[in-house]
Amino acid sequence: MEIDLALIELGVIMLTLALAGRLAQLLGVSSIPFFLLVGLGFGKGGLVEVEEALSFIEVGSSLGVIFLLLMLGLEYTPLELRQSLRRNRGAGAVDLVLNAMPGVVAGFLLGWGVKGAFVLGGVTYVSSSGIVAKMLTDLRRLGNRETPTILSILVMEDLVMAVFLPIIAIVLAGGSVAGGMVSAVIAVGIVVVVLVFAPYVTRPMSRVIDNESPEILLITILGLTTLIAGLAEYVHISYAIGAFLLGIVLSGQVAEQAREMLEPLRDSFAALFFVYFGIAVDVKDLWKTLGIALLLAGVGVGSKMATGWWAARRAGVSPVGSRRAAVALVPRGEFSIVLAGIGVAGGVNSDLGPMVVSYVLILAISGSLLARFVK
Repeated sequence: MEIDLALIELGVIMLTLALAGRLAQLLGVSSIPFFLLVGLGFGKGGLVEVEEALSFIEVGSSLGVIFLLLMLGLEYTPLELRQSLRRNRGAGAVDLVLNAMPGVVAGFLLGWGVKGAFVLGGVTYVSSSGIVAKMLTDLRRLGNRETPTILSILVMEDLVMAVFLPIIAIVLAGGSVAGGMVSAVIAVGIVVVVLVFAPYVTRPMSRVIDNESPEILLITILGLTTLIAGLAEYVHISYAIGAFLLGIVLSGQVAEQAREMLEPLRDSFAALFFVYFGIAVDVKDLWKTLGIALLLAGVGVGSKMATGWWAARRAGVSPVGSRRAAVALVPRGEFSIVLAGIGVAGGVNSDLGPMVVSYVLILAISGSLLARFVK
């Protein structure tokens, strides 16, 4: 990699992001759609295509999601999360049925077979933890009454993905369902163990990590976070949920200091996540499947809003909070793109990739705007 050219490209992208963020501030809307559009401008078919800085942006985008979910986890204790998951089991089931079904039906109607239908069902089912976390942060809704319900649904979706991803990946690669099930059971088992035993290790772990030097504390937290995220990904749990669970485990003064120190890092690297998402898109390919993507997106907005509204009302949230919960779940993102990549590599259909990208962009942008204006 040409280091000087990579630095120039990265500098131009960061300054463009700064301008886009200022424009979002001026208009009083979320910066997410603007960051996605910046990514499109620097991607294939965009105004200027970046190459040398792409490796750094890819790593930075992963760190952005990790920091977003880590700081979300810092807002909750293990007991609060377990209680919220128990209260929202029914909402998780409704979410799965309402939001996976449109993709499954569309897959069969398009003639993509059983495998294609299941891949597309996963695409339409799972919301974007990264985008939702960014929205909640931007709009200062982390402490809202409806937020635990939203997070519970996101965590349950990630748990479903922990089961679904290894199975579908192995089946599409020509392996057996049994092989995928072994990976899935291991992944879910690790998550359950963390949730059960986290209350017993929270204080001791926080005492061990704590340090009077902010520099050492920050390095320790960064190292632990990236290590846990990498190990989670290795055993087929999303690195995002690995970071979220670590945030749940940390508590007390360490959690407070971590929130303060990580906030600028989170926002900077989260911007790279949305840029990378846009860069990965070839603008020319979007038009071929735009009609189908628009139809699926229209159904996806309705099904997610119904899920969020019902779950929040069932949890005793006010009508205003329920409306916010309804629109918060609309964006799709990283998991949908991952599933599309698995599906294309597994020979489902060449149109799957651009169609999913169009679908995700529509819902990422519309979901961000809806969250800003629905109060």
